[in-house]
Amino acid sequence: MSNDSQGSVKGEAAMMLSPSGSASSQGPPLSPSTLVQAGWAKCWSRRENRPYYFNRFTNQSLWEVPVLGQHDVISDPLGLNAAPAEGGDSTLGNGQRKRRSSEEQAAGPNSVKRAKVNVGHLQLNQNSHLIYWDLDIQTNAVIREHPPANHLPPHPEIELQRAQLVTKLRQHYHELCHQREGIDPPRESFNRWLLERKVIDKGHDPLLPSDCDPVISPSMFREVMNDIPIRLSRIKYKEEARKLLFKYAEAAKKMIDSRNASPESRKVVKWNAEDTMSWLRRDHSASKEDYMDRLEHLRQQCGPHVAAVAKDSVEGICSKIYQLSADYSRRLRQTHLSLLQDPPTEACASPQQSRLVYCYPVRLVIPSPPLPRVELHFENDMACLRFRGEMVKVNRGHFSKLELLYRYSCIDDPRFEKFLSRVWCLLKRYQEMFGSGANEGTGLQGALPVAVFEALNRQFGVSFECFASPLNCYFKQFCSAFPDIDGFFGSRGPFLSFSPVSGSFEANPPFCEELMDAMVKHFEELLDQSSEPLSFIVFVPEWRDPVTPALTRMEASRFLRHQLSIPAYEHEYRSGSQHTCKREEMYYRAVHGTAVLFLQNDAGFAKWAPTPERMAELMAAYRPASSRTSSL
Repeated sequence: MSNDSQGSVKGEAAMMLSPSGSASSQGPPLSPSTLVQAGWAKCWSRRENRPYYFNRFTNQSLWEVPVLGQHDVISDPLGLNAAPAEGGDSTLGNGQRKRRSSEEQAAGPNSVKRAKVNVGHLQLNQNSHLIYWDLDIQTNAVIREHPPANHLPPHPEIELQRAQLVTKLRQHYHELCHQREGIDPPRESFNRWLLERKVIDKGHDPLLPSDCDPVISPSMFREVMNDIPIRLSRIKYKEEARKLLFKYAEAAKKMIDSRNASPESRKVVKWNAEDTMSWLRRDHSASKEDYMDRLEHLRQQCGPHVAAVAKDSVEGICSKIYQLSADYSRRLRQTHLSLLQDPPTEACASPQQSRLVYCYPVRLVIPSPPLPRVELHFENDMACLRFRGEMVKVNRGHFSKLELLYRYSCIDDPRFEKFLSRVWCLLKRYQEMFGSGANEGTGLQGALPVAVFEALNRQFGVSFECFASPLNCYFKQFCSAFPDIDGFFGSRGPFLSFSPVSGSFEANPPFCEELMDAMVKHFEELLDQSSEPLSFIVFVPEWRDPVTPALTRMEASRFLRHQLSIPAYEHEYRSGSQHTCKREEMYYRAVHGTAVLFLQNDAGFAKWAPTPERMAELMAAYRPASSRTSSL
């Protein structure tokens, strides 16, 4: 989009966002106290040798005194929030944009040191083309203005304690599954438990569930029950199928003998298990399909009886893990409050404002205390951050990305004095959330390929991700799981608490059934309430056996405008560990089909209709291509 067309669109948006519905410039000037409350400050431009006004909430700048409603005007005479046009800005010999004198003045004494670090990062990105984001795209997401959030500000001491408690909770879960059911915990079931619990959790901790109803997690209960009496793995060969059938029969018989089962259950399970073992001893010519058919029959006969005797025990596992989590959460909060200089008081929730504004990052009402020192050093391509002996790592490219997001979004740390501490907290939090095992959690943080994001933005005006993080986001505006720490890096908060009035959005949620179901319900409520253009392009796994409630609900929605299916192994995702993995591991083929659904209200459909031409470009972008991969 050209600069002229951008100015036209922004001008129209400012007219729409003005409370009176008229041009913002017609309102009366604001009083000095009102200016300060709205985020405005009077600054001096050394380059232009004249004063200007800068809004720390929105990164907007004005030559004139701001007037009523001008909080929303996207005006930027100094170019503080704009990407440099080609040939428009003077550049250094290495391709870095030359810093303006007004920026140097605002950046403080540490700016020269940080500028040198940034030069290295920019050269790496330009030479290696390892750019997986576009932070220059401005948002078209409009929300109702809201007060700052009441979350406790992040602190490395608290994050370290939280990491230790989450690790301890994972160990408890592993031990309970072994002791009570004789199985390993289902892979990543703890991670999905955290996701599912946060959908309904009303507690204070950003990660550990502490106030959920029901206490028994449907996600954890379902996954553990599916692995009882044994976990059924994918079978390739005949001998594997024979061995799996024998193990299932043996485990079912052992479980029914050792539990308080009814006489009828004992009779049915023991008869079927012994009959299966007798058949295995007699018949050595059976095929793989014969063994699998027999296994399915055995599961149908024994499964309900095995589930009945395991139900109370598995519910006990779920309840115990939740109770431990709630206890850890209370202990953490008490310690956290003791670190704050001004502990918060319980206050009534402020009513939502009626003013429409472009979305902005989460702001915290509680000021951050002084943060302890975090050490930084580089090992080859990795930035290593250490606090009290605990090291977290991120590659140089993503470290540079976090610097940019912090510069765009953070308003309480202009000298970057808290930057390293907050980056350490951010990396540690996501490590806690998704585990530290090899490749653990990468699927839950997978992102769309860059080419798909480019097509979504170009063809459908998408400028916002509903489910992302500062580590895997493509746009600088996104929703994420942790508003208390992610807000400093651009997050608008959790999507289920985010209520846009208009805009075009991409949604690629973590593959947790309860979260996806809540997401669809939220989509329909938003689309039903707004008459402004609103569009959600949703990417979910095409699970059909059984079909997920979220997919069923979207396919039956009155807001569904178009749907397509991308077959398994014919498309890719970007790794959830893209901030640490090797370049050749950045993309992986999807082992399941992906359903792409367009949910739009009438105005959204009129503006961003999924026409055949637009869909053709989206499909072309989704197609894996060695030429695309090699050019990144």
